[in-house]
Amino acid sequence: MIRPGPTLRRVLRAPVRLYDLGLGRLFGHRFLLLTHRGRRSGRLFRTMLEVVQWEPDRREAIVMSGFGPRSNWFLNVRAGGAEEINLAAQRFRPKVRYLEADEAVEVLAGYERRNRILAPVVRRVLGRLAGFHYDGSAPARRRLVEELPLVGFSNSQSS
Repeated sequence: MIRPGPTLRRVLRAPVRLYDLGLGRLFGHRFLLLTHRGRRSGRLFRTMLEVVQWEPDRREAIVMSGFGPRSNWFLNVRAGGAEEINLAAQRFRPKVRYLEADEAVEVLAGYERRNRILAPVVRRVLGRLAGFHYDGSAPARRRLVEELPLVGFSNSQSS
């Protein structure tokens, strides 16, 4: 599994500036900004995450921990929950849930279907993040969601 270097971190943080300017709605339900508290430092951190699936009925955004279960944001959320989600034009303190493997496999399959044109690139990137050749097969998809967990953030006001 790869770890993000300083250059990649800067690139991934750049869209946060749009949220700072009140332009988060430009991302729609495609990306969200997660605010979480450091499990050791207690400091607030903000992380941009791609929404793998938006569930409008449950008002839930599902994301993948692309750097695995040892990703800082993932560990921080597990330790203390999420402080805030900025999604489209909404800001809320979310309920957090961790998807079981069967549901995560279905969510990932749906993501791949919706992004069919980019599937070769998506598979290459996901395989690199997970540390194995990901070919999109059912056994590889199950292995992928075990390596890169999926998390749901829902608007607790609407549940």
